[in-house]
Amino acid sequence: MHRCTLFKKLAGKKVQCTACRHACIIPEGNSGICAVRMNKDGVLYLLVYGKASAIHTDPVEKKPLFHFLPGSKILSVGTVGCNFGCDFCQNWDLSQASKEVKKRLLQEKQQELLDVEVSEFGYELSPQKIVETCVREKIPAIAYTYNEPVIFFEYAFDTMKLAKKEGMKNIFVSNGYESEEALDKMKGYLDAMNIDLKSFNEDFYRSLCKAKLAPVLETIKHAHKLGIWLEITTLVIPGKNDSDEELGQIAAFIAAVDKNIPWHVTAFHPEYKMDNVSPTPKESLLRAYDIGKNAGLHFVYVGNILDDEHSSTYCPKCKTVLIKRSWHDVTVMKDFKNETCNCGERIAGVWS
Repeated sequence: MHRCTLFKKLAGKKVQCTACRHACIIPEGNSGICAVRMNKDGVLYLLVYGKASAIHTDPVEKKPLFHFLPGSKILSVGTVGCNFGCDFCQNWDLSQASKEVKKRLLQEKQQELLDVEVSEFGYELSPQKIVETCVREKIPAIAYTYNEPVIFFEYAFDTMKLAKKEGMKNIFVSNGYESEEALDKMKGYLDAMNIDLKSFNEDFYRSLCKAKLAPVLETIKHAHKLGIWLEITTLVIPGKNDSDEELGQIAAFIAAVDKNIPWHVTAFHPEYKMDNVSPTPKESLLRAYDIGKNAGLHFVYVGNILDDEHSSTYCPKCKTVLIKRSWHDVTVMKDFKNETCNCGERIAGVWS
């Protein structure tokens, strides 16, 4: 266990977690929604500090980030637990693991064992070891991913600070539920975020994600205000969030924040509690692509299917192809130099 930094003490040994926008009020001996932040004797502790349940070297495009160090390798790190409960989660074996333990212990009336059982997930990997690995392998950035990173804020933040000292960059792959306090604290350390904007419908968020839409929109706006490089992903699910109206609402919201924010519209594949829903047809993704472009977004990308044309980067002014992509193979074209197209148009992103 590791003492959390993002919490407030309340009366009667209760605490309020301030890492995410759920702002859970947690009685002594209990945990928050994520089941990895536990109140022990009036102090909040992170049960998964230094306990990596997933670690892998990935292309940055896999996150997906298309305007951030293209073609580079990153080290992806995650734990167990999540503050959402998405029925379509692709990493549910990690994200929901701590909740399943909590549910069982509640039934067995042994909730006091949560810290022991959750801390058994993963293997010891300190912030120092993560950064040492990146230095040794010459990896320029770390992605906190696989599960929602803000729930293991203290683990991620300690790693970020060490990474910055070595000149490396930090990335969150997130559901967008960070508190303003968490985002503000990461200013200067967190370089990029890919945030899932899963829907533009409160009922979708409530029923399928066990969360709310409005806090995600606030996070996107606040992260942009702080100067964190943003890219947005929408998993297009047939019959759930794929209407022209809803896709248009998502595109219009992103465009109102900044037309240079890349929007990734990606294909759903049957998973977890939604294994009876059909995969996303390519036609739906191309329709979403056109909706994004018509809303004025400069960069829209189709993902989770092979489509070189709609996953490549084009100059929004002269339409020249600047970065060709085929899955995660990347070719930066000669017309794109020093962050600028040959026509003189500067392309938004973090390129070095």
